[in-house]
Amino acid sequence: MANPTMETALISVIVALFLVSATFASSDAPFIVAHKKVSLNRQKSGTERVSVTIDVYNQGPATAYDVSLADDSWTYDIFDLVSGNTSTSWDRIDAGSLVSHSFALESQVKTMFYGAPAVIKFRIPTKAALKEAYSTPIPPLDILADRPPEKKFEWAKKLLAKYGSLVSVISIVVLFVYLIATPSKSGGTKGGKKRR
Repeated sequence: MANPTMETALISVIVALFLVSATFASSDAPFIVAHKKVSLNRQKSGTERVSVTIDVYNQGPATAYDVSLADDSWTYDIFDLVSGNTSTSWDRIDAGSLVSHSFALESQVKTMFYGAPAVIKFRIPTKAALKEAYSTPIPPLDILADRPPEKKFEWAKKLLAKYGSLVSVISIVVLFVYLIATPSKSGGTKGGKKRR
């Protein structure tokens, strides 16, 4: 007759091996990461153009199949689609690959807009159900916000703030090299008088 503690230990080992193998089996799946970027550009016609780019990465070790992207958070009572489409699809995204999708919208409505992440659906060959991934969220967009006018020489202040310390360091180094490399005139005349 078998020892009961031996049977429970054997069952525990089998369950642990099963869990470990299930973990390794699931790690052979695609891992989709999506980054959503948005930029605003004020138009002269009193509209604001919204440019959207979504980068989809497959960082997993396996290929993702039947990949579809939908970014339907842009309400059509606020935005008009100018170019591209808010959804797209790819047959596959190989392991370690990157694909991008871009589109542009315009708005004439002054509002604070809170967009949702884009939804990416994909298929794993070993599973019947589609998997979902979400893009990074975007910060709230202040459409047609009142921005203070840019003052004269504001660009010079920005350049000075950005590159001022670099220019001063380079100037000091150049001055030091100049002083070392050029001979002193007073030292050269004294040496000439001693030779006479």
